[in-house]
Amino acid sequence: MDTKLKLKILNFLQFFAWGAWLLTVGSYIAETFGPNDIGWKIGAAYGTMGFASLFMPALLGIVADKWVNAERVLGISHLILGGLLIVLANVTDYSVFYPIIFLVSMFYMPTIALDNAVSYAVLEKEKFDIIKVFPPIRVWGTVGFILAVWTVNIFGWRVSINQFYLSAGVSIVLGLYSFTLPQIKPSKSSEKKSLAQQFGLDAFVLFKRKKMAIFFIFAMLLGCVLQISNMWGEQFLDSFKNIDIYKDSFIVENALSFLSLSMISEALFILSIPFFLKRFGIKQVMLMSMVAWALRFALFGIGNPGTGIIFLTLSMIVYGMAFDFFNISGSLFVEKESNEKIRSSSQGLFMLMTNGLGAIIGAYGSGYVVDLYSENGVADWPTIWFIFAIYSVIVTIAFALVFKYKHDPNEELEVKH
Repeated sequence: MDTKLKLKILNFLQFFAWGAWLLTVGSYIAETFGPNDIGWKIGAAYGTMGFASLFMPALLGIVADKWVNAERVLGISHLILGGLLIVLANVTDYSVFYPIIFLVSMFYMPTIALDNAVSYAVLEKEKFDIIKVFPPIRVWGTVGFILAVWTVNIFGWRVSINQFYLSAGVSIVLGLYSFTLPQIKPSKSSEKKSLAQQFGLDAFVLFKRKKMAIFFIFAMLLGCVLQISNMWGEQFLDSFKNIDIYKDSFIVENALSFLSLSMISEALFILSIPFFLKRFGIKQVMLMSMVAWALRFALFGIGNPGTGIIFLTLSMIVYGMAFDFFNISGSLFVEKESNEKIRSSSQGLFMLMTNGLGAIIGAYGSGYVVDLYSENGVADWPTIWFIFAIYSVIVTIAFALVFKYKHDPNEELEVKH
């Protein structure tokens, strides 16, 4: 099989397995374990991804670097995931559900990094230009995520255990498939690394530089909002079924498919990033992302499936700018400002601040807000979304005033591997 095709299948399955439950697990929790403290329960469940991101990618990365082939670590992780998801589907008590989904997050989150590591290593071994070849391969991950969401929506599995069985089946297939990939053997480098270096802690030296310290603090603050609309978007749209004039609307009946427009927007905005970075620079692009987050939430707050459908649609469109412009431009900034010795560790630190600490704060914080503005299981969604929008505006203004960076339009930005 062609190498690029193998990696396209790998990325497709990797994100299909996640898309099968990421957008709907909140609704499943609300339906199965509600209505008391439902905001806290959903926030805690999504928060497990943040806790897992603090240490598991580094831990399994060390295993792959020192002892076991990377593709085998990826395969074993997905086989374990398959088993855990089957267990999760048969849990009826939240006190048991939470530790199981914590284990799911512990084994899924590092597979994202392992997927990239395997893809890069295979392409490098085959002498491909990674910068040019990998993006068209990675986009199949987005395609897989979208198709998973559509599958769950078409079969009506948004509050069904079948979403977990679907993800489990795909994870097991991917686990077995991983063993057919080219071997990525552990590095035989003689360079001795301390435990701190192996876990990427040496990158914390960047905090000694004021500009980088400010950047990482804001990366954490913006990281708080990255998963909020994934956590609550489907429940928000589903809540319109309780309003007579909206209950039979297309959006209510196809909430998941409508939300998938966000992922389509994400795939399209990736293509525009080189132009915006070259023209406006990293600071301006990140400000665009922050403004887009504020718009994402505000448009949710004023939108509805009737006359306000245009606002909901615009919210789907700006998501691509909000998510991609922050993640990719932020990663590029860290790449540019780090030296070779701590390059990988610096990227790990960026992930720790955003998908780790930021995600934890965002998950629990948004859960608190939803509980605060809910009564008898009914949430005041406009108020909730406007609170998130105001938070994003405050972060945007603070970043514009505090973060100092001068753009040189003649400077080339590249991702190095």
